[in-house]
Amino acid sequence: MEQDLLLLHTSLQGQQALLDAQVALFCFRIKRKQRRPRTWWVRPWLTQERRLMFGHYDRLMQELRMEDQQSFFNFLRMPPEMFDEILNRVGPRIQRRDTRLRKALEPGLKLAVTIRHLSSGDKYPTLQYDFRVARNTISMFVPEVCQAIVDEYKVEAISCPTTQREWRDIAEEFQRKWNVPHACGALDGKHIAIRCPSNTGSLFHNYKGFFSVVLLALVDADYKFLWIDIGGCGSMSDAQIYNNSELKECLEEETIGFPDPDPMPNDDKNVPYFILGDDAFGLRTYLMKPYSQRGLTDEQLITNYRISRGRRVVENAFGILAQRWQLLLTTMMQQPNVVRNIVECCVCLHNVMRLRYPTQQNAQLDMENDQHDLIPGLWRATANMYEVNMVIGPNRDTVAAKKQREYLRLYFNSQAGSVPWQNRMISA
Repeated sequence: MEQDLLLLHTSLQGQQALLDAQVALFCFRIKRKQRRPRTWWVRPWLTQERRLMFGHYDRLMQELRMEDQQSFFNFLRMPPEMFDEILNRVGPRIQRRDTRLRKALEPGLKLAVTIRHLSSGDKYPTLQYDFRVARNTISMFVPEVCQAIVDEYKVEAISCPTTQREWRDIAEEFQRKWNVPHACGALDGKHIAIRCPSNTGSLFHNYKGFFSVVLLALVDADYKFLWIDIGGCGSMSDAQIYNNSELKECLEEETIGFPDPDPMPNDDKNVPYFILGDDAFGLRTYLMKPYSQRGLTDEQLITNYRISRGRRVVENAFGILAQRWQLLLTTMMQQPNVVRNIVECCVCLHNVMRLRYPTQQNAQLDMENDQHDLIPGLWRATANMYEVNMVIGPNRDTVAAKKQREYLRLYFNSQAGSVPWQNRMISA
């Protein structure tokens, strides 16, 4: 009997100790949740009055607009007229109502901060001091502004052709500028560096040793992006992303709208239309790439030169994209979904600028002199986005595609399809 009472007493003591521990833990958590009293509701130098007096949007940008428009262009990577157009079209999408506590930020201020972030790569704390807007506020409206730009301009700016006439126009431009008939675009991918996302393991870790998302793009002869895919993770190759893309699906099913096969200039044999790629992709009748083996003949080297000359447009497009929007050259600190939103916005703005101001940034492009020797563009002298690694495995070349490339080899080396300087290029 005494032993039973002793056991009961010990059990009650244990339960009481457990209850006391739970109460103590609860009180500790309550204390942790108690916030320190605010020193300021808004820091004095971030108030609207100080922003109007000293912020870049209301002071510096207005001075540059009135006195030095070239410096305005250098500041935002676009002229004042382009900034005003974007503001007029996007402003209603990003306008917010005033509240009893504070006035909403102007749409023009939000747009200026966002464009400056894209063009300079400045982080949110730096923009906070320049524009006198709190960095947590900036982090909230930058994705919103980028999404508004995409929603407003994507249909106009990134519009993949769907009709035979549109594809034929692109092919004629490739023929006129780069002497590659039947080419309907050039395909390539680049890494966009990001901070390591939490709980993702090695999903975004690429072969270069940093974390990234992949931008895969199809570009026309005038350096405009026809189609993009930003869904790839850094650990994926461009071939993996392409194989899972809607672009390949449409090409395989012949629903993309390519023109029917017809003869190339000065020839009589029907040849399918195609896009240009590198060795990462499988050779198909709709995707031509250079020869990759060693010990190539002069005719094969000439074919590689002609195809690579047409592919140069996608390298240049990425180059001027990154030089205009230098955020793409930094390690972006946002989450992957926000990064993809920002990259799509950069591509939209790039295409809009190519449409509105086609001569701007042409000094960044590769050029050719009168003898067609390559003059490297300025983008090659500075940092650029990393190439996506080439994984050669399941992308087997088809027999029909090999026959088509052999026909291109014969055509490029014939009197009908040759250019006067090609032999000199392979012997240089």
